[in-house]
Amino acid sequence: MPGPRPPVARKGRGAVSNLQGRYEVNGRERFDDGWEHDEDEAPALRTVVTDEVAKSILTRNTSPDIPFNVSLNPYRGCEHGCIYCFARPTHSYLGLSPGLDFETRLFAKVNAADLLRRELARPGYVPEHIAIGVNTDAYQPCERERRLTRQVLEVLHECGHPAGLITKSSLIERDIDLLAPMAARRQACAAITITTLDPQIARTLEPRAAAPARRLRTIRTLTEAGIPVSVSVAPIIPFVTEPEIERILEASFEAGAVGAHYVVLRLPHEINPLFHEWLEAHFPERAQRVMNRVRDLRGGKDYDSDFGKRMSGEGVWADLIRQRFDKTIKRLGMSELSGRFGRLDGSKFRRPLVVPASLGKRSGNAAGQLDLF
Repeated sequence: MPGPRPPVARKGRGAVSNLQGRYEVNGRERFDDGWEHDEDEAPALRTVVTDEVAKSILTRNTSPDIPFNVSLNPYRGCEHGCIYCFARPTHSYLGLSPGLDFETRLFAKVNAADLLRRELARPGYVPEHIAIGVNTDAYQPCERERRLTRQVLEVLHECGHPAGLITKSSLIERDIDLLAPMAARRQACAAITITTLDPQIARTLEPRAAAPARRLRTIRTLTEAGIPVSVSVAPIIPFVTEPEIERILEASFEAGAVGAHYVVLRLPHEINPLFHEWLEAHFPERAQRVMNRVRDLRGGKDYDSDFGKRMSGEGVWADLIRQRFDKTIKRLGMSELSGRFGRLDGSKFRRPLVVPASLGKRSGNAAGQLDLF
């Protein structure tokens, strides 16, 4: 009897399958009934962006592993399709797959800027730097038309509010006119994620993100505009991107990056089976070797979510990665990314002059009323 046919990678997509989310009631199993043929190509998947009217826009956390407490994400899902994205499991909350659905069925928080104005207008609001695009990339392809990130930055620029952005996209260069004056007031910084310098690996690992060479050019462009830029070497995948640690840091430093940070591969929830599928599709000859090293970094497990371990791993191999990273940034004269946000200045914050009419009552201001203080 024929068994299940292994999923085949789709051009331009990171996930190999539409693995069901962990909250779905009915289970599904792929089965070859004889009607499928190897020569049949999987149909192309179209990206669909749905408007979402969000109830809130700022997310707060108390994690000791990350250097910020407040974040803002204008989009759910991400067309970049990075197979390792830690946000993939959040699509399960929507009844969708963390696999192909995550990168093809997106949601745009169309009222993001208005909600931000409401938050900043609250009488008791205390400014604290906001990290933008942490969960899903704020500059993914649909931002070119939607401009939600641009609208959010306009509010922060108007209010003198500190913010940091992290992205894999060169689209951030569009907003230099806002970021440069903010950076001059010590209110903005950026981090560019570079996982690999190999364009072929990037094409399967992060299929719709900017090419590695283009990201290096973005670092240079932002730096020349006076915007402090760090490089995020994340994730470090053993035997796939791990051999490039030093080269990525050196290339980023030459492009103008002043800081750096890294995260080892994380495989929570549905990312684990999705990553296994990706390995078998693209690196079958080294899949077992990669996972053996991942388990060495995680105390024998595929993943450990404990604070202090989930970002950097543990054991001998985790120590070796840390030493390689630390010695390279010390040799280059780069700094740790974790200190970037602490140097942003929130002392010049001023509340928004106008709050949207539909939000004015809830924010404590009359609709459209000017704020004198």
